[in-house]
Order: sequence, then C-alpha cells, then structure tokens
Amino acid sequence: MSKVYAIFGATGQQGSSVLNHVLNDPELSQQYKLRAVTRDVNSEKAQELKKKNVEVVEGDISSSTSLATALTGVHTVFAMTTPSLGPDAFQVELGNAKRIADVAVEQGVEYIIWSTLPSVRDISKGKYTAVVPFDAKAAAEEYIRTLPIKSAFLSLGSFMENYQSQPFLFPTTADDGTYVMARHISPQAKFPLLDAVDDAGKFAGAILADPTKFEGKRLHCATKLYTITEIAALLSKSSGKTIVYKQVSVDDFKASLPFFQDVFAEGFSLYDEYGYFGPGTEELVAEAAAVARGKLSTFEEYLERHPFQLP
Repeated sequence: MSKVYAIFGATGQQGSSVLNHVLNDPELSQQYKLRAVTRDVNSEKAQELKKKNVEVVEGDISSSTSLATALTGVHTVFAMTTPSLGPDAFQVELGNAKRIADVAVEQGVEYIIWSTLPSVRDISKGKYTAVVPFDAKAAAEEYIRTLPIKSAFLSLGSFMENYQSQPFLFPTTADDGTYVMARHISPQAKFPLLDAVDDAGKFAGAILADPTKFEGKRLHCATKLYTITEIAALLSKSSGKTIVYKQVSVDDFKASLPFFQDVFAEGFSLYDEYGYFGPGTEELVAEAAAVARGKLSTFEEYLERHPFQLP
C-alpha cells in the first residue's frame, strides 16, 4: 500500500519541484501517494495537480484544526514556510513552522523533511540580525530536532529563478548604454546557485528514497558556487547585453532597493564574509550535490532554457 506524502507549498517553486520529482520517478511514484497541501484548492495550479491524480487538500498553517485534517493518515511530510512581514515576522514564521511540526507529531506522521536555511545571526556571531526569513527557518529546524519524529533537512541555496523574478535587483543602465550589476560585496563573493523548480525535488527525492540514511542530516542544496562576477558575465552572455559587476558602498546598495534593504544587505554580506552556509560552504555544497537523485542544472544550462531578458 502506498504511503501518503504530504507536500506543503505544492503550487510554488520548491514544493512543485518536490511533487513533480516523485511523479516522474518510477520507484518513488509507486511507493508514495501524493497529497498537495495548499491554501486555495480552487486555484488554477491546484486544478492542474488534480489532473495528475494528486490529492489536493486545503491547509491553513495558522490553524491547527485545518492542519490536522490535512495531515490525517500521512506518512511523510515536506514542509516549508514563506517569510512573514512586520515587526513580529520572526515569531509569526516560527510559530507557523512549529504548528505544522506539532500537528504532524499529533497525527502520527513518521517523517518530516523541513525546508530550512542557515542562521545568519549564528554564523555571523550576532553581527547580522536582520535576515529574519533565514533565522526563523533555522530556529524551526532546531525545534523540529527536539520532537519525537524522524526528520531531515534541505537547506536551499540561492535560486537561479531569482535573477528572472526580482526586477528590483536587475542590472541598471549606465551612461554608455551598458548595464551595471551593483552590489556592496567583493567581486569574488560566492553564491551557491540552485535551479529550484527543476532540482529542489532531486534532493528531497534522495531523502525519500533512503530516509534512514538521511535521518537527522541536513543537505546544503545547490549545483555549485559562482562568484558575483561570474554571474554577471553569464547574464551578459545570455541577454546579449554588456553587463558588468560594480562594487558600491553598502549605503548606495541599500538606497537602490525598494524594500527589505537590511535583509538583502546583511544577507549578501554574510555570503561575502562567512559563506552562504558558513564555514566550509563549498565542501557542504559538493557533498549534497553528490547525493542528489538526478543531474543538477548548471547556471549556464538554466540560462539556455530561460534566457535572461532586460527591460
């Protein structure tokens, strides 16, 4: 009998990747029955999932009652939270994560795969405290580790998709008609890049295929590290436009952003000074890439499929 695998965020980037990987995996698709947990069961994306014979259920992460219904009869959970806004963002996101985990335990779920992130506050020894979305997920990981449930953790790298979906970070036009990607970090600052839509599921799939091996482990998920200079050069090649990297002051970088100025500034500073995942980032990425269930996309390959376009 197939085990029920409940996936939160199944209509989003990483959740859809986790779901589609199982659907397309000859072994895992026979072992697990998929249940998509979403806020809107009537959305277009939810309806598409139903056509793939995926069970779609409503799940309100702010309601324990709703979660209990969504997780009834579930064997394994892939769980994630999206960042909250406002002065209580950390507590709100952590509270949502704890609620999912607590209800999973109450419903007898055997295994939880949690989408985590590195604690910027801890890695920087308190120097950087504004990157709440990272710190909240890391705190949730710590909490889940204390619960009577088997668990494993995916710490996702920087999404390749972000270079297409975050226009406020796009290169800007210079006086000579070229484009400038301006940041306050060293030209050699490194980003562990991940094709979230195509590849996040390959890491979750590795855990699902051998849950005992990965119990209590954290996979640091990316294809490999790229310097910000290399990223600018690859975007230039893809777009057919001249894009160069320019290091500016932190104040100038923050002034260029419409929101989350401190979050982006401190987050990028972490990558530059300490490494995205902290000490040994490059080795951690290589270890995880070696166990991924399938070939991972390079940034070059991603840009061939999704050419970078400037407005």
